[in-house]
Amino acid sequence: MIQVAALYRFAPFDDPAALRQPLIDLCAAQGVKGTVLLAREGVNGTIAGSGDGVAAVLGHIRALPGCAELDVKYSAAAAMPFKRLKVRLKKEIVTMKVAGLDPARDAAPYVDPADWNALVDNPETVLIDTRNGFEVGYGSFAGAVDPATNSFGEFPDWWRANAARFAGKRVAMFCTGGIRCEKSTAFLRHEGVEDVVHLKGGILAYLEQVPAEESRWQGSCFVFDERVSVGHGLVEVGEKE
Repeated sequence: MIQVAALYRFAPFDDPAALRQPLIDLCAAQGVKGTVLLAREGVNGTIAGSGDGVAAVLGHIRALPGCAELDVKYSAAAAMPFKRLKVRLKKEIVTMKVAGLDPARDAAPYVDPADWNALVDNPETVLIDTRNGFEVGYGSFAGAVDPATNSFGEFPDWWRANAARFAGKRVAMFCTGGIRCEKSTAFLRHEGVEDVVHLKGGILAYLEQVPAEESRWQGSCFVFDERVSVGHGLVEVGEKE
């Protein structure tokens, strides 16, 4: 089996370009493939390889400034889910195009997967899926609001057009691995929303930790590699029916 690690961390990188080649060299030496994005706001990506190889790369990333608490979700694949390694420099590790956001400083509080059901079962909570419409088509939490966006960059306009609908409610946000909901909660706080939280580790952490018989999740979760989608226990599901 191949180990797959989805990772991210909002952290201040003064010179992300200087981090690129050492990471490429290490991944090549360890036989690790996947995609990693580097920007001034941090690192984001999914890598795959042997357990030892993935551990070596994660150790290298954790040693970067501000990355000691790197968020990582592990899963497995029967075959290598990536054809090559790509390490790219970006303006943002997840594109929202809103100036002045600092998720490392301003993201809203987390809710652990074990506490998520009690939160979303509360009728005073509005559950918002921050993923795009294509991903939502594979599955989502029961009762979640789907903004029906084509990309994460459309979310700010959607929120501003719909914010009045959610006045006086607690807003709970989620995404695949945690990175988009972390940034979107920073955006909502930037917009003046105080009562907002997000799912720690995203859908992947929920599917890994919450038993299927207790789950509020419906369908599968789209992932950005050749496995296509995963279900409870992060078992590979593939294409939706």
